[in-house]
Amino acid sequence: MSSAAASFLNDEIIFELPTTMLLYQSGRVERLVKDDIVPPALDPNTRVKSKDVIINPSTGLSARLYLPPSSSTTSNSDRKKLPVLLYYHGGAFCVMSAASAIYHNYLNSLTAKADVLTVSVDYRLAPENPLPAAYDDSWEALRWVMAGSDAWLSDFGNLGKIFLAGDSAGGNISHNLGLKLGSAGMKVEGMVLIHSYFWGKERIGAEGDENRRSKRTAKDADGLWPVLCPGRTDLDDPWINPMADSAPSLVTLGCRRALVCVAEIDLLRDRGRLYYDKLKQSGWDGEAEFMETEGEDHVFFLFKPHSSKAEEFEDRLVSFFNKV
Repeated sequence: MSSAAASFLNDEIIFELPTTMLLYQSGRVERLVKDDIVPPALDPNTRVKSKDVIINPSTGLSARLYLPPSSSTTSNSDRKKLPVLLYYHGGAFCVMSAASAIYHNYLNSLTAKADVLTVSVDYRLAPENPLPAAYDDSWEALRWVMAGSDAWLSDFGNLGKIFLAGDSAGGNISHNLGLKLGSAGMKVEGMVLIHSYFWGKERIGAEGDENRRSKRTAKDADGLWPVLCPGRTDLDDPWINPMADSAPSLVTLGCRRALVCVAEIDLLRDRGRLYYDKLKQSGWDGEAEFMETEGEDHVFFLFKPHSSKAEEFEDRLVSFFNKV
């Protein structure tokens, strides 16, 4: 047996996120998620057009843009500028991409129903690219959108009506970008936090309930953050725990409206509820909304997109984006 083969066989697993990722002593990463990659295209069901755009060639930062069918059915003179949705995918900061079929299909549907121009950001993944790489990429993509740096954005997008949204890790990203916007004296129209990946040292609510039906455990969450962010491993770091004593006040959040979404049996449910309550109490001058889906787990709408609860959830997002 060669020395390389022996090293491979002896490579010890130092962290496991069940069904998602294995991290080995050597730094090798094995992703366990079945991730079907699909190209941009004209979707035959929704008539949504999509394309991929490179934002920063040096880092590989890119985005997939989606245009609803309304963009091609009205003349230039009659065309109404579309709200712009920046979407940050989930996947625990370490799996999935903007080209993942599960996100591509969902955003085709959401783009068509909400009649928005969607920008799905393909940020760098940990642990090969530890945080803050994903935050840096996501901020760069936001600034790129705000500058109208692509023809679709300048021709079709209402850059005065930008929304940040994301699920799980993407919800965490959206929150941290919202704070950065606020600290810079800027605001976007809205922010949607979906089953956001927030955590902390102390258990709250039902997080310690071993009988909980969620597919994730508190032990999983405790072990994941130090792998993603080895430079800031404290579980009460403000990036992962917005309620920590050292975290910035939510009063500075840089958006006019916010929708916080949770799922009843999700491990992260109580963190989302606490976030909404603290936002309401902070003195923030925006409009906050809350939605809880009963009997469902983390990002259920991606895995059961045609269920009645997933359709109800999508309708709530559409309503939020189109509120006058």
